[in-house]
Amino acid sequence: MARLNLPTIDGKTERYWMTGTPVAPVAQTGARNRIAYAAAHVVADPFADNNPWLSPAIDWDRTIAYRRHLWNLGFGVAEAMDTAQRGGGLHWAESLDLIRHALAAAGPEDKIACGCGTDHLNPVDARNLDDVIAAYETQIEAIERLGGKLVLMASRALTRVAKGPEDYAKVYDRLLSQVREPVLIHWLGDMFDPALRGYWGSEDLDAAMQTCLGILKTHSAKVEGIKISLLDDQKEIRMRRLLPEGVSMYTGDDFNYPALIKGDEQGYSHALLGIFDVIAPVAAAALGHLAAGEMETYDRLFAPTVPLSRHIFKAPTNFYKTGVVFMAYLNGHQDHFTMIGGQESARSTQHLAELFRLADQAGLFADPEKAATRCRAVMTVRGISQ
Repeated sequence: MARLNLPTIDGKTERYWMTGTPVAPVAQTGARNRIAYAAAHVVADPFADNNPWLSPAIDWDRTIAYRRHLWNLGFGVAEAMDTAQRGGGLHWAESLDLIRHALAAAGPEDKIACGCGTDHLNPVDARNLDDVIAAYETQIEAIERLGGKLVLMASRALTRVAKGPEDYAKVYDRLLSQVREPVLIHWLGDMFDPALRGYWGSEDLDAAMQTCLGILKTHSAKVEGIKISLLDDQKEIRMRRLLPEGVSMYTGDDFNYPALIKGDEQGYSHALLGIFDVIAPVAAAALGHLAAGEMETYDRLFAPTVPLSRHIFKAPTNFYKTGVVFMAYLNGHQDHFTMIGGQESARSTQHLAELFRLADQAGLFADPEKAATRCRAVMTVRGISQ
């Protein structure tokens, strides 16, 4: 097996021998009993003469090719979400281009849901709720004109101007009363975006949940489901049991997803996960076994992916995209480790080395030799001689 030098946490290096057996990818076969969206990353164009911290440059061919990879494995694509660096280097204009390209590439059976927010409105320029509503309406109109399904993303501007739960109710009442088709609502925790602290009008998550549930009950006909990304499985289970009829839970918990998707005697969560970008082949196989009632195989496949996911999404969680793109590079889905906004520098060399070890142990490298060669190149650039 391949070997390479990797740094250790004490500042030394070790000779690491790869031991993982690649999990064979499987195409979608038969009906699944869970809906699963992968929040997909964006491939930067490393040859663009741009200023990466200021303006994104996208490799459209590789970006769309990755979406086809996910569709072929039976996943829906959650487009222009935070995994695509939305609000972290990807602006609204480029997000709309991304949505346009992805919708054009999607086949009739390919699921796609498109992130809709207020990110073209600088939060400091938001004077009142009407400004926030108008910003949402701009993006709703643009995405619906393209025929896209909406994911109503949390708004930094709304967090800034809202004075309490009643303001959140007012904004969502206006939005949900006018959308054409049922939407997904995204409750993103402040561990992913510190600017969203106190969403739904309270820093107490139980109080915030009650406000959100009230909105869902009022507008259940216009809400297909809610995705919560709080990294708290008990909060998700509690909310899942309180959802109005017809509204589904979509887990965004990148720490506890296997058990939440499997569910319990009172229900289960569908999935809309950033980690599914990383572990797509294994997740596709696991979901197939779940649908077949083969729980032991489901557990066995997912178990080694959890330490990897917890590592990728460790605090500060908003830098998780670096690990997502690093994995795409190691697995040959792009030929460089360059990111929008220069975010390839957001994680330490030790972090990337541990990611490599955990991914190997989970069988996530389709071509271990290629992955080792690419990891060696990154380690060498970062000062780890091979």
